[in-house]
Amino acid sequence: MTNMRVTGVPSGIIVLAAAALLTVTGCVTRPEPPPVAAGAPAIFPDALYRDAAARGEPVAVIDPDRSRVRILVYRDGALARLGHDHAVTSGPIRGYLWWRGDDGAGRADLYLILSELIVDAPEARAAAGLPDGPTAADIDGTRRNMLASLEADRYPQVWLQVSMPPADTGELSSARDAEVDLTWHGTKRRLAVPARIVADGDAWRVTGTFTLRQSDFGITPFSVLGGALAVRDELDLSFDLHFVEF
Repeated sequence: MTNMRVTGVPSGIIVLAAAALLTVTGCVTRPEPPPVAAGAPAIFPDALYRDAAARGEPVAVIDPDRSRVRILVYRDGALARLGHDHAVTSGPIRGYLWWRGDDGAGRADLYLILSELIVDAPEARAAAGLPDGPTAADIDGTRRNMLASLEADRYPQVWLQVSMPPADTGELSSARDAEVDLTWHGTKRRLAVPARIVADGDAWRVTGTFTLRQSDFGITPFSVLGGALAVRDELDLSFDLHFVEF
């Protein structure tokens, strides 16, 4: 199992990834369980979770309005001072969580679509402690370069297949390492992702941070001027995901 982490990017350029887990809290409006969207991975197991829910098993659906992954991308190279660091956030995350036992063991399948990534939203930069700096033109250029570097037209999704081990305490609410098979850019890697799970009635919230390297997924970090201005290979990710009972 591999660890993951995020890093920077030059002005107007960025490369990133996405990945994530689960979450929930108190009283929330339940989203309508989404069918497999047009942008879902071809073999996304939507029916597996719907069938489990039909049998009365505990299945939760992610709340896409409250769930986000944030990726921090940092500039690199001898001329890094000429660039900017960036905060990238996911668009809607889709997927399910299925508790398979009373000990907190379970599985989840989640995906996000790269073309829905948001670059340098003011609130994301502020939350990451990044200063103002990139212009609207910088941000537009960064987003175009990011999607080109990720070959988002050819590999449009990031898909996470998550296995949650039993909690040491036997409680759903706990901190533990999830085993994640992350498929990105046509490459699948197994990762150990630390996660904090908080259960509250029929809702769950899952949070955590991790780092990954683009090169582990066959991606060459963007660079110009012979690498003097570049995107660092590592990316630092944080996730805050909310689930409600199906």
